[in-house]
Amino acid sequence: MRRLHANLLLLLAALIWGVTFSIQQMAMEHIGPVLFTGIRFVLGALVVLPFALKEQHTRHADGAAALERSVLPWVVMTGSALFLGALLQQFGIAATTVANAGFLTALYVPLTPILAFFVLRQTPHPAIWPAAAACLGGAYLMSGGVLDDISDGDAWVIAGALFWATHILLVGYVSKRTQMPLTVACIQFIVCGILGLLWGGMTETLTVDGLWASAPMVVFTGVVSVGVGFTLQVVAQRHTPAPDASVILSAETVFAALAGAVILGEHLGALEISGGALILCGVLAVELLPLSLAKVKAQRAKRL
Repeated sequence: MRRLHANLLLLLAALIWGVTFSIQQMAMEHIGPVLFTGIRFVLGALVVLPFALKEQHTRHADGAAALERSVLPWVVMTGSALFLGALLQQFGIAATTVANAGFLTALYVPLTPILAFFVLRQTPHPAIWPAAAACLGGAYLMSGGVLDDISDGDAWVIAGALFWATHILLVGYVSKRTQMPLTVACIQFIVCGILGLLWGGMTETLTVDGLWASAPMVVFTGVVSVGVGFTLQVVAQRHTPAPDASVILSAETVFAALAGAVILGEHLGALEISGGALILCGVLAVELLPLSLAKVKAQRAKRL
């Protein structure tokens, strides 16, 4: 797969998650966030399971090695990071303003290349830094251009952003090491789903009426957002570096705002539109700047 195709898959995943955000908000009227997370990720795992089993069968038929036991703990950590990112973000949203939560969640964009550099000793492409700054600035504008006083809820959101960045790094690592994206996706969904069901079962109450009312939203988010969206992320990150992926996935904010305007009737002002345009500039920079710099270097090499 070419890198351009991988980046387009990441952009499609961001589109799916952006649309799903509005549907998640509607589901919260009927079911607790932790149980909702657990149920939809278990459903997502069931969707991907047949394809993961087929992937295993194909590898076995080709004489390739199955998933190494040494890799399994990394896949479990990937699912745990996914769960903690979603859980901490949800805790934070309940205790802070929407504007603060929207901006602080976007901190995973600059955090991803920073963690890649200090933890994995990976030096991101120079284009990442201006692109990440553009995405962070765009998220600030889309949150209304106002950041209230930092609260305990903000601390939860920041911690969640750290785990989102960790998840992106782990996905890139395990998908490249195993070359089994569907298997990796399925296992991380199972881990996230089980953690959500266990935690939600202890802290939230689920009624038959609530489950029935939220069923269409649970099915849609489980099949489309989890089963398709997160699987696309795992597949694409075999070919796209984690810092680049974080910038492209930040387009989720733009798609979420557009979906909110269409589905929920939310208003988009000039500030929000400007922020969305800035984020899209950052996404384009990740794809186009490396190509431009490569052409410049090639031209210089020919002259010499």
